[in-house]
Amino acid sequence: MDDVTLGFTLIGVMVALIVVGLPIGITLISTGAVGVWLIRENPDLAFRFTALATYSGIQDYLFATIPLFVLMGLLVSISDVGKDTFDVAQNLLRRVKGGLGIATVGANAVFAAVTGVSIASAAVFTKVAVPEMVRHGYSMRFAAGTVAGSSILGMLIPPSLLMIVYGVLAEVSIGAMFIAGVIPGIIIALGFVVMIWSYARFAPHRIMTHAESPALKDEPVMGTAEMLGKSVPILALVVLILGGLYTGFFTPTEAGAVGAAGALIIALVRRRLDAKKFWRVLRETGLVSAAILFLLIAAGLYSRMLSMAGVPNAIGDFVEHLGLGPYGFLAAFVIVILLMGMILDSTSILLIMVPIGAPIAQAMGFDLIHFGIITIIAVEMGLLTPPFGISVFTVKATLADPKVGIETIFAGAMPFIAVMGAALVVIALFPVLSTALVR
Repeated sequence: MDDVTLGFTLIGVMVALIVVGLPIGITLISTGAVGVWLIRENPDLAFRFTALATYSGIQDYLFATIPLFVLMGLLVSISDVGKDTFDVAQNLLRRVKGGLGIATVGANAVFAAVTGVSIASAAVFTKVAVPEMVRHGYSMRFAAGTVAGSSILGMLIPPSLLMIVYGVLAEVSIGAMFIAGVIPGIIIALGFVVMIWSYARFAPHRIMTHAESPALKDEPVMGTAEMLGKSVPILALVVLILGGLYTGFFTPTEAGAVGAAGALIIALVRRRLDAKKFWRVLRETGLVSAAILFLLIAAGLYSRMLSMAGVPNAIGDFVEHLGLGPYGFLAAFVIVILLMGMILDSTSILLIMVPIGAPIAQAMGFDLIHFGIITIIAVEMGLLTPPFGISVFTVKATLADPKVGIETIFAGAMPFIAVMGAALVVIALFPVLSTALVR
């Protein structure tokens, strides 16, 4: 068996092992090591290669970004910043058609610019926004679907853990990825807003159980001082992190440290953090960070094995032979990601697909920053597609209401998937939308 055939065989074995339930990290590192062994026919070399990948894979200072942003997201989550952001957005949009749905999207977008984790956004706004929307006459399907759909902004609007993972795998600047995600994130958020307003204006029966309650307009108006008190903390964090990154004053790692310090101050000032909660936050930060870093080590070994076997070059030659062209390859790549999103989580898809796709995309003339944004949008769509749909399952678990079936939330999220698909096409056709701020 030649090296290329062996490489493709190992990819098939790896996917099969993941589907039957073997952890992604164990699968990647084991298939990578076995692949090196079989390609070089030297078990000692395979063990040394694995040891080298373990040491060199995460030794760079840049990898401190991961625990720092995880810590910041967890501190922000326990500080009730999400609830305050929603309250302010609700007050500002109280007279707009579909105002509560738009407020959920807006609050999620702002919250995403700090936490960078979609699951955190889904959990927070399920508790905060869904009861309010249902109380004011929105259907449970629309309310839950809006929270699940808009939660994906957590991985697109920077900072984002998926962007960090992609940056490491594709060997591109994480700071550039963060900046590149701003315009696409705004485009998708605005697309959600237009979709919700259109439903509320022209087809209210699709999102309401009855006419919108006048109680929304009759509730006490939040004063300017109160709105400032609730919005200043999160806006200050957003400006601090993104402003520092955009101006070049901070590196991504320094931005993570400053953001974590700012989130800690907010939690302490609001008296939401005691010793017990702080220990829980630190413990969860360690667990999440260790899991991600181990996955990156495994993916690094897997990526080197694929290159050693010549798999990316073989796929590139095959695509060129088919005459698909750059955008034909891109369409096929996105379709594969969407199919994988039905059975795998976001990080696993990146770990499997980026080492294969990035070299081919670069050879075909794609900017890897632009390619990364497209990849992340496609991966995020997988968070909403059945049967896996982790954001949908997060909303379901947080609701803890047996009367709300998982199929109801999936149905409510479908319009958001359609908006993301349209945005993906536009961003793919106009690369400047993802690279304008980077250059």
